[in-house]
Amino acid sequence: MPNLMRLEMKKYKLFSYIKGAVIANIIIAGLLVAMLFIAKVEGDLFLTNYTEALTIIDTIVRATFIIFAASLISKLIISEFKNKTITTLFLYPINRKKLIAAKLAIVILFTFCSIILSNVFLTIVFSFVTNYFDLLPGTLSITMVTQHTPSMLMNAIAASGMCLIPLYFGMKKYSASTTIISSILIVMIVSSNSGNFSLNDIIIIPISLAIIGISIAYFAIRNIEKTDLKC
Repeated sequence: MPNLMRLEMKKYKLFSYIKGAVIANIIIAGLLVAMLFIAKVEGDLFLTNYTEALTIIDTIVRATFIIFAASLISKLIISEFKNKTITTLFLYPINRKKLIAAKLAIVILFTFCSIILSNVFLTIVFSFVTNYFDLLPGTLSITMVTQHTPSMLMNAIAASGMCLIPLYFGMKKYSASTTIISSILIVMIVSSNSGNFSLNDIIIIPISLAIIGISIAYFAIRNIEKTDLKC
């Protein structure tokens, strides 16, 4: 499995996605800081404390990388079926299930690691900038970070399962656009915030969506031996 994952990453030059993740983090950091500066100038802070800031950072990061994951699924799986290049792969003496599992494992690991590392990076940058320019009252304490860490890890795990749901819609007609659009809809439903409340706050919802995503991946792997290309 690790060898298959390395081959897939090399074949599709997936390290470009790491560059994309870095750029996305820089953009998110820039937007957050810009919004804080504008809010301070106008005297209307949209964040009142670091607890809210950590929650918003986590929400934006998860939304970003769920969509990133859909793009990965499109590149690694959907496009292979759409262009019928998967047929060539299936002619090699490689177990079909292991091949698809390797592709999905890349998506899951990329999503999980990106969410965790992005949260850490953005929290450090956000804390430094807000303290240096006095954009928020108080300081970010170790206690706040410690209290936030379990929920951040849980959200990262849930998002890593949830991001597989677009696979179901994409495989219907082997459509990359459908895959990405479905991920955007998932993000809009789960991450939308109204009055400091989102559906993600109801723990059963992200867990259920993660289970659905993992189930979709399981059935995709289990049934791959019977899957033939559409003419």
